[in-house]
Amino acid sequence: MKTLKKPNMLKRGDKVALVSLSWGGAGDEDILWRYKQGKERLEQIFGLEVIEMKHTLAGTEYIYNHPEKRAEDLMNAFQDNSIKGIIACIGGIESIRMLPYIDFDIINKNAKVLMGYSDTTTTHLFCYKAGISSIYGPNLLVDFAENVSMNQYTVEHIEKTLFNSEVIGKIEPSAEWTSDYLPWDEKNKLIQRKYKTNQGYELLQGKGIVQGHLIGGCIEVFDMLRGTEVFPKLEDFEDSILFLETSEDKPPVWFIECGLRNYGIIGILEKVKGIIWGKPQDEEHYEKYNEAIKKVMKEFRRENLPIICNMNFGHTEPKICLPYGALAEIDCYKTSFSILESAVL
Repeated sequence: MKTLKKPNMLKRGDKVALVSLSWGGAGDEDILWRYKQGKERLEQIFGLEVIEMKHTLAGTEYIYNHPEKRAEDLMNAFQDNSIKGIIACIGGIESIRMLPYIDFDIINKNAKVLMGYSDTTTTHLFCYKAGISSIYGPNLLVDFAENVSMNQYTVEHIEKTLFNSEVIGKIEPSAEWTSDYLPWDEKNKLIQRKYKTNQGYELLQGKGIVQGHLIGGCIEVFDMLRGTEVFPKLEDFEDSILFLETSEDKPPVWFIECGLRNYGIIGILEKVKGIIWGKPQDEEHYEKYNEAIKKVMKEFRRENLPIICNMNFGHTEPKICLPYGALAEIDCYKTSFSILESAVL
């Protein structure tokens, strides 16, 4: 696994840019209230100066039709020395269309915090190819713009990961979780989504304690990037901990089974030291996903590979932050997960 450059930590007063890298809904009239709410939270809770890039609020149709303008915003955000961090507004399904317009040298020479999840997996792999560490974590329209208030667990992990250069340490599971669907209508602004008690991490299989460098993303996006120049090389999975989670589309069990089987065939499963899985949205297919994972591990004689499920990242709330390339640890004795270094300098 290659060594990635870490970005500098964020400080109160720093300028961060919001970008639309995939779906352009942040600029649509009916969702603009939510964009503004998320922006206010970044300013009020974290003390940041928040700006838009030129096309951030151009709206769904324009953003879809102009991947080159999305890439332009991203490159300009990296090149602007006054901007210390970049946060994705939301995910989507086709940010890979930016690839022809990405200058990897610009990213490499301007390491800075970049955070998001879901289809932002693609931009994380742009950063990975460019040699910098980015953060798989909250995005604007979901987590920062959460109805009523941000979840404190999410706030604490943002502060611990982005605003602190100390070792992140043990990641405790959240006490509660939600996938409760509430339409993004402004009339729902003051309605709190319903939370359920979280059961904590589940050790699916494995023994002992393993360490590895973090790599992964949303499994549908990660999988559809295979064959592109930004999908990690086989050697990048050497001594890694692979993190995977499923989207709000709740992919069928066969998709997970076949995807993992392909990872086995091309040698990825043989390279990794362990796997962590995010809680699926609404916990749908939870048991069947786990059965499929164990089935494929057995096919490739990886029944002892440490795997922890039901973790707090991806398409449920609240969320932790996972820095690409950071050394992490799975402890099967304690069913615990730790990040053994800082995400930032």
